[in-house]
Amino acid sequence: MVTEANLVKKIQELKKIRPRKDWVVLTKSQILGEEPKVLFFPFFKPALATVTVLGILFGIFSLAQNSLPGDLLYPIKKITEKSQAVFVSEEEKPTFQLKLTNQRLEELAKIVEANQVEKLAPAINEFQASIAQTSQDLKEVREPEKVAKAVVEQTQKLKETKQEIEQVLATKIVSEEVEEEFEGALLPLYKAQVEMLIKDLESRTLNEKQQNLLEGAKEDYEKGNYSLALEKILFLSFLSYPQE
Repeated sequence: MVTEANLVKKIQELKKIRPRKDWVVLTKSQILGEEPKVLFFPFFKPALATVTVLGILFGIFSLAQNSLPGDLLYPIKKITEKSQAVFVSEEEKPTFQLKLTNQRLEELAKIVEANQVEKLAPAINEFQASIAQTSQDLKEVREPEKVAKAVVEQTQKLKETKQEIEQVLATKIVSEEVEEEFEGALLPLYKAQVEMLIKDLESRTLNEKQQNLLEGAKEDYEKGNYSLALEKILFLSFLSYPQE
């Protein structure tokens, strides 16, 4: 049996009920004859904002990869490289740094080719800083034989590109001191590479000309002229010789 007191109590409870916001907006629109607005669930908004921000960031980082020293987005390119370096093992670190140094040279080459004089100074500074870091990383190599081949390949590429740029600019892009430090850091790796190549060649059947080149490379190796020894071995590799 519904008493007056119970009825009053129910009415008071009804007053506490609050309609949902989207229902209020929709009802208001219908009463005023307005076009109802499409309402998204609350959690859609932050999700959409996150996707938008990530999309913009991805676009910026992608554009930054083609930037050059002196460009607005170039610092972002450097940040990307540093984040990649975090995942590089200690053993692969010198090779990775050499690749970055080659990239700095490629950037400089593009600037020279485009005659962007205003970017020359920052590009040269970037290369100098990179080759200095490379020298430091090479000095810290504990097992040269494991990375010697990759390091020598990257070094050969670096020297060729550097020589081409210096010929165009008619000036050296690094000081004698920096070059000497770099060459000194390379010595153990050149030595390891020459040792491996000599052992490999000694196990093969060579003709007289090839044998003379190998003997000359051995003499240079004994004298500590590892770079010259490597040049002779690389020249020897262009000659055909019987395989066992």
